[in-house]
Amino acid sequence: MIVGTEWLIEAFDCEAEKLREIETLREVFRRVIEDLGLKTIGAAFWHQFAGEKGVTGLVALTESHLACHTYPEYRTATFNLYCCKTRPTWNWEQNLKELLDAKEVKVTKIERGKIESKIQNLKSKITGGKA
Repeated sequence: MIVGTEWLIEAFDCEAEKLREIETLREVFRRVIEDLGLKTIGAAFWHQFAGEKGVTGLVALTESHLACHTYPEYRTATFNLYCCKTRPTWNWEQNLKELLDAKEVKVTKIERGKIESKIQNLKSKITGGKA
């Protein structure tokens, strides 16, 4: 049974200054939440680090969570969205190119949960496990 979907996003060669701007990252969160019809639990948490001024953001959702971490010194941002309800795929590439001036965006989608199949059940029977 699939219990959720997780998206791991990496945005490369972003505009370094945009990765330091909490307001820009709030706009990314706002768009994801609004476009996918997600519901927040309380306010988002934001922290800006000393030095390169990278940012970590996290918001709890009734569906799970949305997080980001930016690395201006590497011109990289990472995002993680986990939803326990089926959602359409958000256009991370288009939106992060627009909002962060990313030159490359990599999205990995993971279906979370246990997928039962006849082959797994047959193998389990053969090895003496429960089917």
